[in-house]
Amino acid sequence: MAATTRITVTLPTEQVEELRKLTDNVSGYVAEAVARQIRHQLLGDDLRRHQEEEGAFTDEELADARAKIFGTADGAGRTDAA
Repeated sequence: MAATTRITVTLPTEQVEELRKLTDNVSGYVAEAVARQIRHQLLGDDLRRHQEEEGAFTDEELADARAKIFGTADGAGRTDAA
């Protein structure tokens, strides 16, 4: 098990009420949300760094990435996730 540190977080009452409807493990839920946000931030940093070094992504590169993430793109730019 990973080491943990106890902290206090203040949230709006409405969010806490909705959160408790979603899970009995508030700490686990919040930890996963924080982990997801950190991954998102790191990915964004990596993409920005790549573009600074290699130039902006082409439309073809972006379409290829979308197809890999969401499935094969059709002619209208929509995707067909498999």
